[in-house]
Amino acid sequence: MFGKRTSFGGNTPGVGEVARPVQSPPPRADVPAPPVSRPADTDSMASRLRPGEDVIDVGTPVNAQRDKEYFHTKSAIFNALIDSIDLSQLATMDQVAAREEIRDIVAEIIALKSIIMSISEQEDLLEDICNDVLGYGPLEPLLARDDIADIMVNGSQRCYIEVNGKVRLTNVRFRDDSHLMNVCQRIVSQVGRRVDESSPICDARLPDGSRVNVIAPPLAIDGAALTIRKFKRDKLTLQQLVKYNSISPEGAEVLRILGKVRANVLISGGTGSGKTTLLNCLTAFIEKDERVITCEDSAELQLQQPHVVRLETRPPNLEGEGEITMRDLIKNCLRMRPERIIVGEVRGPESFDLLQAMNTGHDGSMGTLHANSPREALARLESMFTMGGYSLPSRTIREMITSSIDVVVQAARLRDGSRRITHITEVLGMEGDVIVTQDIFLYDITGEDANGMLLGRHRSTGITKPQFAERARYFNEEANLVEALEKSNTEQHELMG
Repeated sequence: MFGKRTSFGGNTPGVGEVARPVQSPPPRADVPAPPVSRPADTDSMASRLRPGEDVIDVGTPVNAQRDKEYFHTKSAIFNALIDSIDLSQLATMDQVAAREEIRDIVAEIIALKSIIMSISEQEDLLEDICNDVLGYGPLEPLLARDDIADIMVNGSQRCYIEVNGKVRLTNVRFRDDSHLMNVCQRIVSQVGRRVDESSPICDARLPDGSRVNVIAPPLAIDGAALTIRKFKRDKLTLQQLVKYNSISPEGAEVLRILGKVRANVLISGGTGSGKTTLLNCLTAFIEKDERVITCEDSAELQLQQPHVVRLETRPPNLEGEGEITMRDLIKNCLRMRPERIIVGEVRGPESFDLLQAMNTGHDGSMGTLHANSPREALARLESMFTMGGYSLPSRTIREMITSSIDVVVQAARLRDGSRRITHITEVLGMEGDVIVTQDIFLYDITGEDANGMLLGRHRSTGITKPQFAERARYFNEEANLVEALEKSNTEQHELMG
């Protein structure tokens, strides 16, 4: 409707004036857009609620309080905005200047179209359109909140979030399925990936490291499904895990020592149990002069050391070529003189290469995998070997596992939404054909309070000198290890007595 603006100078037309059209008819200000109306929230949401669901009002501009007339009005203004700006010049501006420019033009369009709305409604609409043009649309308010752990979009009309370990339905919705797909495309294109009918599954990340997964139609029947695992701006530390009762102070000291003395650690747990958070906590104790190389499907680890090389897998292109797998990354990083190798998630034949690295001079390497207990984690690691086509005897594989892995740390998300470190388990060796382990710390559930929150405590199993004590002595940490274990044992006897 409006001609393309040739510059974004400071001479912005006043309200009621028109930017000079370039080979374009004048704006049709004589055809006003329909007024904005806001029906009651309970009426508009009732048709989308399912039994047992309640709605969190996240205070987002695009929500269930706006009906089709709002989206029609917004679409008309949005189309007029796109016709009146030069997107190539907008891309060269910083976020603040671009946002101000868009707000000025949208205010003019609202005045020209004689749209009836209050100041607060106009502010909501301006923020909406700025988010659509420059950000991630309705997701922007959710991404700005640091208390949200996961954002789950099931089609354009249903969006869930996880807060404090509980999943709740929100009042966020997209204009339609194409609006949702546009936001998905914007996210994945930032890391050089794409999502469409020919490539409907995509893993990506946001600039802050938050992990993103998109699965689009035709695989997703009810519209694109977008899942974002958000990262906190303030990264958790072991001290904070103690504060949240995820681990006892003595258990945290043992974990600190494991990170310090270059023990090979495998972190096991279910989805959303806090494996990556725990891995970040352990890597905080890596010495600053060590060369660390991370291998991930989508880069989400946030190491603070200065000498870190981050590697990321790559999916195949349209012709099915150019794929770089996790195994390719681990093989290559062995040629990069790593002192520690950190694997975001072990899920296939790359387990063989990781264990080989752990067993050939790369002490202190770490990785995560999905399993429900330390013993199950070791069994899964063994089964992953067969995925690579290796025909090694079971005993040989188990010997390789026991000679490579020092400790398995188990994380769990309990039914009340809380996250706990439930096992710190040492891998001792082999007895016959069986892998022998011993638990150093365990978490016992003791009951439930009036609010439905589980009560429990971390306890020591009485081990005062684990097998990695020799390694702790080499790094002058044996006294701290013995003190932590003895203190935990003393507290355990006092509780039992």
